[in-house]
Amino acid sequence: MTRPEDAAARKAVEPVICYPVETLPRPDMSLYERVRTCLTKTGEVVVAPREAGAFRVPAGSFFRITSIEGPQVGDLNLFNAHNLGERFYSGKTRALHGTHITTGEQMWSNFPYLRPMATISHDTLCWYGIDEFGGSVHDVIGTRCDPHTHHLLSGEQYHHCCHSNLTRALHLETGMALEAAELAVHDVLNVFMCTGFTRDTGQYFMKASPVRPGDFIEFFAEIDLLGVLSACPGGDCSSTHSSDAAACYPLLVETFAPADGALDGWSSPAVNGYDRTHGL
Repeated sequence: MTRPEDAAARKAVEPVICYPVETLPRPDMSLYERVRTCLTKTGEVVVAPREAGAFRVPAGSFFRITSIEGPQVGDLNLFNAHNLGERFYSGKTRALHGTHITTGEQMWSNFPYLRPMATISHDTLCWYGIDEFGGSVHDVIGTRCDPHTHHLLSGEQYHHCCHSNLTRALHLETGMALEAAELAVHDVLNVFMCTGFTRDTGQYFMKASPVRPGDFIEFFAEIDLLGVLSACPGGDCSSTHSSDAAACYPLLVETFAPADGALDGWSSPAVNGYDRTHGL
């Protein structure tokens, strides 16, 4: 292929941020910081290695995902507890906040709702930043390991990919048909996973997660939530996934309620205000 004479000039054009976020409504982090100093634990779920677990969080409460035995990543789906059609939208979250999210950033729901579902209130791995390879933690770029891609690449039947784990857990929690549960499972927040894109080929990469027992990521529920979390078969994702080869560990999900009156004046965000006439 012939290289155009102005190739260098075309490549030198400076980038423009697609979605300037200066007008994006911001969560009141000072309020959340005050509230989280006096919480009452209301429940917990221990997610077994290569399995998934479901949990529910009322609006105005907190949930925390903690590494408890060894370095382990998790794949998180979120739903509106009263309307499973409203679910986490990783693509729009990525467009608004970037490839990886941390304290003060939010998980947004799909169209036509497009509102914050949860706000990250604390992240013990926020120190990691972006490393020399372009890697960072808690990504919204990976889809989730799944048996379909695994079969495509290897010809094998493997039933403990995160996609299958999430499908089983959602099916068991809601009673919905297994086929419907699989269709409801969606692209995830890769909790604790360290990922990025290679500079030369642009390929999605993973590397050993920096998470250690005691590290956690904590969220404030902006709406009533149903969460489903898979303890990925890749363990810390330092070498492989979609197999039983990696060392895997459980993850702890805890829910917490604020003190009475601590959230006076706060309310859940409304659904997006677009009139949905689409020009007709």
